[in-house]
Amino acid sequence: MTPAESLPDGCAVDTVDIVRIERLIQAMPDDLLKLFSAQEIADAGTGPGQAASLAARFAAKEACLKLFPRETALNTIVAMDFSVRRDEYGAPHMEVSPAAEIVMGRHLVGEIKISLTHTATAASAVALRVPKTILTSLGGRFLYKFLPYRRAVILENLNRVFGANVSQEQIKTLAQAHYSHLLSLLRELIVFRFLSAARKKSIVRVEGVPAMIEAFEAGRGILILTGHFGNFEVSTVAGIEHFPQVKGRIHFLRRPIKPKWLSDMLTRRFNQAGFGVVGRRGSLEEIVSTIEKGDAIVFPFDQFARKPEGIPVEFFGHAAGTYKSMAVIALATGAPVMPAASWREPDGTHVLKFWPAIPPVLDDEVGVEILRNTRAYNAALELAIVRHPEQWWWVHRRWKDMKRKK
Repeated sequence: MTPAESLPDGCAVDTVDIVRIERLIQAMPDDLLKLFSAQEIADAGTGPGQAASLAARFAAKEACLKLFPRETALNTIVAMDFSVRRDEYGAPHMEVSPAAEIVMGRHLVGEIKISLTHTATAASAVALRVPKTILTSLGGRFLYKFLPYRRAVILENLNRVFGANVSQEQIKTLAQAHYSHLLSLLRELIVFRFLSAARKKSIVRVEGVPAMIEAFEAGRGILILTGHFGNFEVSTVAGIEHFPQVKGRIHFLRRPIKPKWLSDMLTRRFNQAGFGVVGRRGSLEEIVSTIEKGDAIVFPFDQFARKPEGIPVEFFGHAAGTYKSMAVIALATGAPVMPAASWREPDGTHVLKFWPAIPPVLDDEVGVEILRNTRAYNAALELAIVRHPEQWWWVHRRWKDMKRKK
């Protein structure tokens, strides 16, 4: 998208009578936490201006909900998914929950800008949607037009996730950006092997290492939930140099790919970098043994899984065959499930990030427990995808019919 296309593409306004918030404060002060974050309540203070401050914040939440009427009607997002914070200069900014960030991402909205004001009797807020900037390259546009490898699959997948919310021109731009990513990925894989160790390390920034090291020290093993994001081959091989103390303790769960020479090359590269490789088929005992030793298994979770290994679980609003084994292993061993993803920055460097472990969902019925945890894992992947949508592996048929043979 050009800078002009990054101008606000939607606007909503809401007004709240301050007296309504005053009554709430007086009659049900404990209910404030159902509408506002603890930080918002603290920022509003306890003086005469408290009600007006909270009323303006609530108007901002309502204005944000109006920007996404369908998701609001379906209760996909609620007022508590938005909260107002002020920066060091006092300007208000909107913070969003993961659920709201996924909704924004599916509309290709990069951020929401807000403005607050109030009179003696009412508070008002304006919320503006700012589109996400999607960059394409000349090479990506060329591939899209003249060498459209799996273009029909890419467009089908993009329409499934974004089509209800954005124009077909935006879908086309996103597809071109994905081809640009694939071209960059190929170039990086070729060049990477010729870089010095210092240069490899310098092109990758790793975030979330302390939490990961803490998980290793707990000794329960780790399941690293990830997918085909960015250039995961480069970011992991170079990224491990930032925490060499865990070399030999991280093992990738990989399915053999064709041609065999490519599969062997990638396995050899991972081994040389200090990673183990575990075959996906018939590997349950090896996975559990690795976890029980306190090591980590990297589980690519975004590929289609057929029965009996897979179960239909919601992924971007549609049922998708999803591996149930991660939930089974996590619940059986107590190993934390930590999401991880990588992406390429505009300057060509890479980021490898680890997020805190996903809290396990417990239920008296085992089947429900597995389903709900697996859904939580898919939601973590959705969040990573919408943050950098052009850098996910859209060429994969993620939503295939689970009954089909191919």
